[in-house]
Amino acid sequence: MTRMARLLSALLLAASFVVGGGFAPASAQDVTQPTYSEWELRARADEVKLDLGTASVTELERIRERMVNWRSQFLDAQTTNEARISTVRAQIDALGAAPAEGEEEPEDIASRRSALNAQLADLRAPGLRAEEAYTRADGIIREIDTIIRDRQASELLELGPSPLNPVNWPAAVTGLVGSAVATWGEVKANVTSPSYQMEARRNLPLILLLLAIGGMLIVRGKTWATMGVDRLRGNTRRGTGVFRFLVSLGEILLPYAGIYALIEAISATGFSGTRWEFLLNQLPIWAALLLGTRWLANQTFHEIGDRSTVQLNDRARWEGRRLANALAWLYVVRAVVEAQGNLDDYSSATTAVVEFPLLVLSALALFRLCRVISKESNGEVPEGEDRSVFRARLMRLLGRAGMVVAVVGVLMASVGYQRFGETSIYPFVATLGLAAFVMVLQRFIFDLNDLISDRFGTEGDGLIPVLAAFILSAVALPFLALIWGARTADLSEVWTRFREGFVFGDTRVSPTDFLVVIIVFVIGYMLTRLLQGALKSSVLPKTKIDKGGQTAITSGIGYVGIFLAAIIAITSGGLDLSSLAIVAGALSVGIGFGLQTIVSNFVSGIILLVERPISEGDWIEVNGTHGIVKDISVRSTRIETFDMFDMIVPNADLISGTVSNYTRGNMLGRIVIPVGVAYGCDTRKVQQLLLTIVRRHEDVLMNPEPGVDFIGFGADSLDFQIRAVLYDVTMGLDVRTEIRHQITETFKKEGIEIPFSQRDVWLRNPDALSPKPAKPLPEAKAEKPTKDTPLPDAEDKPKRVPGGGLDLPEGRGDGETSGDGGIDK
Repeated sequence: MTRMARLLSALLLAASFVVGGGFAPASAQDVTQPTYSEWELRARADEVKLDLGTASVTELERIRERMVNWRSQFLDAQTTNEARISTVRAQIDALGAAPAEGEEEPEDIASRRSALNAQLADLRAPGLRAEEAYTRADGIIREIDTIIRDRQASELLELGPSPLNPVNWPAAVTGLVGSAVATWGEVKANVTSPSYQMEARRNLPLILLLLAIGGMLIVRGKTWATMGVDRLRGNTRRGTGVFRFLVSLGEILLPYAGIYALIEAISATGFSGTRWEFLLNQLPIWAALLLGTRWLANQTFHEIGDRSTVQLNDRARWEGRRLANALAWLYVVRAVVEAQGNLDDYSSATTAVVEFPLLVLSALALFRLCRVISKESNGEVPEGEDRSVFRARLMRLLGRAGMVVAVVGVLMASVGYQRFGETSIYPFVATLGLAAFVMVLQRFIFDLNDLISDRFGTEGDGLIPVLAAFILSAVALPFLALIWGARTADLSEVWTRFREGFVFGDTRVSPTDFLVVIIVFVIGYMLTRLLQGALKSSVLPKTKIDKGGQTAITSGIGYVGIFLAAIIAITSGGLDLSSLAIVAGALSVGIGFGLQTIVSNFVSGIILLVERPISEGDWIEVNGTHGIVKDISVRSTRIETFDMFDMIVPNADLISGTVSNYTRGNMLGRIVIPVGVAYGCDTRKVQQLLLTIVRRHEDVLMNPEPGVDFIGFGADSLDFQIRAVLYDVTMGLDVRTEIRHQITETFKKEGIEIPFSQRDVWLRNPDALSPKPAKPLPEAKAEKPTKDTPLPDAEDKPKRVPGGGLDLPEGRGDGETSGDGGIDK
């Protein structure tokens, strides 16, 4: 009930804004006019200080703060008489355009125009004066920001004493020893003092209680955190990542509370003097830094790989945790040394010598940590996790940049640019910590989304967690700017510029106007959806309009409602739509040429919704593809084919092309089944059998009566054709299948043959396929035998082989035997 009441209150408040004109500009009597005489004196005095250039940074910040207050007053004063100015301008426009040069205007209209112009000038005078003063104040603020930034740059590049110069070492050692002796002497003097001892004895019960509480929280804090989260979790196994996060927070918050109790116990003794009191006041911050860094390192480089936000191997994660904790300890030691230096007023040389070793160690740890996270061989990114891949690439980029910063910072500090080295190394360490913290919180958001949505392992699969992670990254940007030396005044200036908005024509558009636009549009959109829901569920089903017509009506109301909501929201925000006429005219040419396809589809979608040649649920055929219409939008129509995939068809194709609608108006439809029988069958008997089969089917209509036609003499069969009208044409495939089964069964019983294609092949010259006899070899001239010529043996004579060739003995003849039995010469 409370949430509902708050929601209704917010809606009523927004409605009151709409009725009242939104965040309407205040009238003349509502705007408090600045005291311009005081402003002139203050502005002149501050400008003189800026010209002299002797003001300190602190004084410049005070001047800037005063100028910001004045500028805010002038900004509010610019809306003076705004409503009356609009009225007078409307009156002047009602008189018509001013006559051109050389033309005369009726005297009464001319006098009225002159009076209205004079009245308009008087009404605009306060606003114009406020604009002039606003510009002056804004200029002073910009000048102060420039001076401060120039001084910061000069300090950053100022050459100081080199820490490597041995001349500066004795003074540094003397300063450190003096600070330690002074700190120890203060404690020793307080401990031996009877008055302090009496105060400690009086607070002894409180001291013992704080020591006991602090010790128990430090020793047992981790165990208690685990027990508390387990009790909160109960028996559910969901949300493992969320409960791990809570346990990790408890493991550092409870020990931190214990450390704070110990600090209070030490303060209650009264033994801490001025120096120790100053250090004890800083100790909670240092403890929070150490514990926070340890928690962040454990989350970023967890011992278990799947719990780590940066995917590295075991060795790299262990080294990353060790180096991150080392950087935290080095930063705390530097803070202690810096605090001692502020107490004892160290010289610049002493400060450079004392802090240089800590800077070198920090740079070394930073270099090694960046090398660990940037080395590709250390990465273990699971396949398919795009978010983990992005994190790995980001950390590698930061790692490579960090190694460069570490080397350059140490080199610059070694030659005397100590400020440059400190403002490059330590901010980069903080940048790594901020990036790791954002990644840890993003993972917690994803785990929380899984817990709420009862899903596991989705890794932020959804719009809400992704938007939340994006907002978290945007929120981290101001902190990143502060880390790298930005002033809070710079951030407040950015916010001021954002609140002021921008000038659009003669209208200043501010974030408040955008808020009004969003609220009014959301209200209009909600009302449109409510009206659509009421029509779709309550009103239209009770009419005689078919489903397609109901969908067209609700869709049309939705488009009209959204359009009206946008128009009303823009006008409620104070935007003059007439100023957009020139821009719209210029864009119309581009729309006509570049967006003609989109416009064509949009117009075709309107035609489809109005004429309704097709409706949702219709069975249509487009370009040879059959399917059921599932959704008709303004740009395209979604058709689900019988292969169960969606086909998106532009509406222009449905309007300009040929579309077959099988279920428009009713579900009746005709089927045609061709049947062939062998030659020699009784055709009248076949026709009667087919007619009997189709009439007996329960899905076939008897009016119009089905028919069987003897359509011709085919090459292989006598061709018949069954024609029948069905109650539901969507059952056509099932009906055809069943009728064919019955035809096969009936023909088999009646002895009627269903032929198949047969062909007789006649050869015109069959003798051409027989092998041709080989040509006889030419007879060689017989030589007259002599008494020395040996007679040929019987086995040496050539023999006939199949195919008409000769089988010659090896080595005989003038050539080799060819493949066809002849002799290759």
